[in-house]
Amino acid sequence: MKSITVSATDSDPGPVIEFVEEELSLHECPPKVLNQIEVAIEEILVNIVSYAQLTAEDGVEVRCEVLTDPVRVVVQFLDQGVPFDPLAREDPDLSVDTLMEREGGLGIFMVKKMMDDVSYAYEGGKNTLTILKHLD
Repeated sequence: MKSITVSATDSDPGPVIEFVEEELSLHECPPKVLNQIEVAIEEILVNIVSYAQLTAEDGVEVRCEVLTDPVRVVVQFLDQGVPFDPLAREDPDLSVDTLMEREGGLGIFMVKKMMDDVSYAYEGGKNTLTILKHLD
């Protein structure tokens, strides 16, 4: 799996999106799917910057691999922040009344809805959030 390391205090998704797009460049990725992957990357990076309690010296490692048969992309986000499983949170109630009162959780909810699989693990002192999206 190829990887890139970005600042743990900068939620700019640009470098990570470029990295993933480069990995996808040899495969036909429909624009809608690419957009969903880009949104997921942005939401996950914002989550890490907001909750991992990391410093500017810390990095977030992002790994990417395109698998075949069927064609799908796997992106992993690894950080050494405090253990935090964003998938453990209950999905939000999207009714108008509670939506205005809600603090957080919508970004990961969107990621879960747009990706084909999302998983979390905490091993070896690292949070690892993995997303998978089929390209067809």
